[in-house]
Formats: sequence, C-alpha cells, structure tokens
Amino acid sequence: MEDATEDSHGCENTSDSEEDRCLDNDFGTSKLGTKTYWEETYQRELETFKDIGDVGEIWFGEESMSRVLRWMDKAKIPENAIILDIGTGNGAFLVELAKHGYKNLTGIDYSPASVELARNVLQAEGLTDVTVKEVDFLNCKEELKEYDVCIDKGTFDAISLNPDKTNEGKKLYVEALKGVLKNNGFFAVTSCNWTKDQLLQRFGEGFEFVQELPTPTFQFGGKTGSSVTALIFRRVH
Repeated sequence: MEDATEDSHGCENTSDSEEDRCLDNDFGTSKLGTKTYWEETYQRELETFKDIGDVGEIWFGEESMSRVLRWMDKAKIPENAIILDIGTGNGAFLVELAKHGYKNLTGIDYSPASVELARNVLQAEGLTDVTVKEVDFLNCKEELKEYDVCIDKGTFDAISLNPDKTNEGKKLYVEALKGVLKNNGFFAVTSCNWTKDQLLQRFGEGFEFVQELPTPTFQFGGKTGSSVTALIFRRVH
C-alpha cells in the first residue's frame, strides 16, 4: 500500500489502461476540476486557520515536498533561483522552500481564498518576502515569465478534471508553461491522475525529460505500480 504520508486527495483515476493513455480521452471530469470547489474548500480552510491556526491539507502529503526539495539539492538549484509554485493552495510548499533557503519565491492560485490563506500562513511564519498572486495560470499571458523552476503538485491534475473545455485547458497549460519558464528552466510535476508515459507525451514538445523521482509503490495481482508520479522536465527551444 501507499505510504500514509502520501495523500490521494483529488485523485480520480490511477489506472493504466490503453484508454487512459489516450491524450484527449483520458478520464472523467469531476467537481475537483472546478474553481467553485476550490474556492469553497480554501474558504473553509481560511476560516479554520484564523480560528485555530491549522493550515489545512497538504496536497500529496509532506513527503511530496521533501521529494522535490531533495531533487533541488542534488540538482544544485541556487538559493537565488526564481521559483514559481503553480496552484499554491495554502502556501505550505512556499513555506518549506523559504525555510530551505530559497529567496525568490512566487505562488499563484486562481482562488482568492487560497491567496488570502497562503498570505496568512506565510505571515504567521514570519515570511514576508514571499509573493502570492491571484492568477489564472491558463490566462497569465505576459504576467508571469522568466522563471528558473516551476513546481506543480496537483494543479495539472485539477485542470484535467475540469468539466468545461477539458482538452483546451490541458493544451493551454502546456503553452502557459512554455511561456513562463526560461530556456533550460526546470519543471517539477507531481500527479496522481497521470502515468509517466502520459506526462511524457503531454510535455513532449518544448520540454526534455530529465528524471523520474522515486515515489511509494504498491503490489497487486503480482504487479508493482505507483499511485503517484513525479517527473522533472527541462524547457528547451
């Protein structure tokens, strides 16, 4: 079974069938792909944080953050690297990045409640130099650019579940990512809906696969699999 620190919140499909591998006919949509769902979720978490100081759920668990941080250490990502957290949620990853020594951090989310929550969490940690913006990544145009590292921990999953214009959303995401990353910049993506092969296809144009990060595995029916995929890509022109 999967390590208990790995949270499957928001994971709608982890199968590896031929149908799932089709880029434009992968899996069903869900309320988890809607802005309304996330605004209501983060509004509740914001109220809870104000009441008792609980930051709320950490997407995929704390190990998912540690995994990317270990890769950043090995890859020697400098402390002054310009880093974007796509779909920052409660800002928990921004906190960990700042504590790890990274200084040029920006988190974005299309949920106003998420942005307010993240700012409150960062302020409580005394991290006043971290930027958090209300931005729809699919429509960021020239607002975001020239990042050394972009990190996604579940946001592409959520976009893939959006009931409205699902395929268009996935394509817009890839184009937006191309626009915000510097040439040779890195993209770290963690997903519970997409397999490694699917992500390699989706980000096959304009990106170079660097490595797969180890994630917890499980055995079923004599086969070994993983319910979480974590990959590193490099932007190439």
